[in-house]
Amino acid sequence: MQEIFSRRSIRNFEDRKVEREKVNRLLEAAMQAPSAQNQREWTFVVVDDKQELMVLSRVSPYSGMVAKSPVTIVVLCDTARLAVPEIWQQDMAACTENILLEAVHLGLGACWMGIAPSQERMDAVAKIVGAPPSVKVFGMVSVGYPAEGKENRFIDRFDRNAIHLNRW
Repeated sequence: MQEIFSRRSIRNFEDRKVEREKVNRLLEAAMQAPSAQNQREWTFVVVDDKQELMVLSRVSPYSGMVAKSPVTIVVLCDTARLAVPEIWQQDMAACTENILLEAVHLGLGACWMGIAPSQERMDAVAKIVGAPPSVKVFGMVSVGYPAEGKENRFIDRFDRNAIHLNRW
């Protein structure tokens, strides 16, 4: 799958709106991810209001690109759906990766910002998006059309030294 090798963390975006159909397709891809015991605990807040994006961009020293994005998807966990509570972050990571890969497929760029497990950041984002107490914030994904830049180039990250057969 070429999207795996083409995916990059894109932090600079064109000043161009992302079509609602493409945003919906990203969310459809997210919801196709595997989850423990098929609990599918994910839920999302799609933020495209410039003022709200500016506020979200300040929750972390690493979230500045949110202000530059035309849309950011906040990835949340509905704890009422948890059959296997200790696995929620793995499930959320799988659905977030699906968003990143589908973004590449659609000609978009995206950048994943981890919010969990920092309780301070989780609480800040939850307050901004109005999440109820039973919903935990996992992360945010800024999405847009990539602006030209060096971050778009391919970097081969394959490392044979990271592979061990049968035992370390």
